[in-house]
Amino acid sequence: MTERKLTKKSVEIFPATGSAVDDIVSRIRALISERGYGVGDSLPTERELCEAFGTSRNTVREAMRILKAYGIVEVRTKVGATLIDNRMSSAFEMFSFNLMDISRDTFADIQGFRCLLEVSSVEQIFDLIHRTDTDALREINDGFLKKCSVDEAAELDFKFHTRLISVLDNKAMLDVYSIMKPVILRIMKTGKSRHTFETATYSEHLAIVEALEGRDRVAYQYRMKTHLEAGFAYFNQKKREAEQAKE
Repeated sequence: MTERKLTKKSVEIFPATGSAVDDIVSRIRALISERGYGVGDSLPTERELCEAFGTSRNTVREAMRILKAYGIVEVRTKVGATLIDNRMSSAFEMFSFNLMDISRDTFADIQGFRCLLEVSSVEQIFDLIHRTDTDALREINDGFLKKCSVDEAAELDFKFHTRLISVLDNKAMLDVYSIMKPVILRIMKTGKSRHTFETATYSEHLAIVEALEGRDRVAYQYRMKTHLEAGFAYFNQKKREAEQAKE
């Protein structure tokens, strides 16, 4: 691990931009970039940061807490702050925690995002997809016929769509989709029963696979868009039932 001495002169290029804590977070992140710190490197000590940034120890500690939540640093007693790269898992935790209750706006946003990935990418999907991909999609879809629970069916549903997105060979897309898994699973389960997955979801997926196998771009877009939009009917039904239960 590398330690680099921090002086007031070395932070003069980082002007104040917002609240005290936000400012220090921004300055520390800029410092990491400016000084070329990498994973495993030790950041300046708490006292050095206080002196260089002209701020209190509490402000630096709060900034470090935020950076820790972002998965950028690890803070240990008597060791100090060390750079790590745990951003993906941290984002996953924050996303799953903050979206425990799904509003209609959130539902629409998530489905809209999925539509961009799975409908608007039709040309790339058709350029890259192979028989092994459609065979894999068929195999996953057949799992709905094995009398699985709602939770198991939702996992299969997610696996089907993830397998389709993997055709695009874009790690960033898969990473984002994985981060969103908790809320996507909730959307997939909302208002649905095991029977729904065995019938409607299975049939909709099958139509999508058949459009892919038939190289029918128009049919694929229509089937996938209809499939994603069908979730609104289940969502609205669930909301009505919840409202009626309160009356």
